[in-house]
Amino acid sequence: MKAVVLVAGKGTRMEPLTSDCPKVMLQVANKPVLEHILDSAVEAGIEGFVFITGYLEDQIKTHFGDGSRWGVSIEYVQQKEQLGTANAIGYARGHVEGAFLVLNGDMLIEKSDLQSLLERKEEAVICVKEVENPSDFGVLETEGERVIRIIEKPKNPPTKLANAGIYLFRESIFGFIDRTELSVRKELEITDSIQMLIDSGAPAGYSLLGDSWIDIGYPWDLLKANEHLLKTLKGYCRGNVEPNVTLRGEVAIGKGSLIRSGAYIEGPVVIGDYCDIGPNCFIRPSTAIGNKVRIGNAVEVKNTIVMEGTHIGHLSYVGDSVIGRRCNFGAGTKVANLRHDGKNIKVMLKGRIIDSGRRKLGVIMGDDVHTACIRQVNVIRDRYFHISLPLDSISSSESPPYSIFLTLFFLFSEK
Repeated sequence: MKAVVLVAGKGTRMEPLTSDCPKVMLQVANKPVLEHILDSAVEAGIEGFVFITGYLEDQIKTHFGDGSRWGVSIEYVQQKEQLGTANAIGYARGHVEGAFLVLNGDMLIEKSDLQSLLERKEEAVICVKEVENPSDFGVLETEGERVIRIIEKPKNPPTKLANAGIYLFRESIFGFIDRTELSVRKELEITDSIQMLIDSGAPAGYSLLGDSWIDIGYPWDLLKANEHLLKTLKGYCRGNVEPNVTLRGEVAIGKGSLIRSGAYIEGPVVIGDYCDIGPNCFIRPSTAIGNKVRIGNAVEVKNTIVMEGTHIGHLSYVGDSVIGRRCNFGAGTKVANLRHDGKNIKVMLKGRIIDSGRRKLGVIMGDDVHTACIRQVNVIRDRYFHISLPLDSISSSESPPYSIFLTLFFLFSEK
């Protein structure tokens, strides 16, 4: 069986991280999100993949190639105009036969959930997650094990079964996609196609997902996914560890990496290849450090994703943060990550204040950002960068109780 994987979107809610990187290629536990999904699908028995691509598709093609590294085949189909999920799935016509899965490239799913899905015989099966706030989702109305209706954000939801955006279809779905009309959002919605399939009398069922399903919709969801994936980390050392280094728990050290004397690393922590860590630094649990990262003297890093090529200078603190590629933290940079009143951090995003659901949240930093101190950013290239700075760190009763995305524009000519 094949899996169709939807990877065309930019992920505007994930900015600034997606300014130069497709959302599905953002790193968690030192691998792209899409690679974790591919691994689960391969372990479940999927032998072929169709990636529906779009934004910065060359990065995806370069990383995954023809799939031979995983012992599978990967085809690429470009979604020329993004008109919704039904439109995207429609591009798989002619590339699949019989039953096939549809996966979103930004949703982590376990092998066991996919294996359960592969055994189903209905014309369509919708993966669902039981939620406490069903009115915020597309909800299924059911009779026994059959789905009879999909309702978008109902005021009086008939169940707590929210559509998780993962499906098993057969080729008959393409006929219903052809008949699907634009929704009020001006998109071709796959839920409308499925409802037509149900109304035709074809059998449609649902499959309940476990707790390991994670929808990565906002930057801070990367931290949740990273923490989840690192729970199963098995430690190893392929680098060099100097005397007087303390490693506790599961710590994975990549090829060519140097851990200098006095470093204290408390797992689960994964460190990539050719990193330089320490001396006398403290790396705390649920931290993922990408390739070619430099962590300086007396630095503390906690529950953070640090992407490739970033340098964190001596005497700095970084916690509960996502740091893009090739960033540079000046000496003594401190990232605030906690409100004084202990409540959840809220973020201003596209004019809306959104509760992150996290009591601690630091900085979301795009690629190539340089800091001299926490309030200064030096840009070394011809582009704009976004930095999320928690205003909660300002000790003032007039400070708003949320974080903002501070967008800084610098235009410099190359010298």
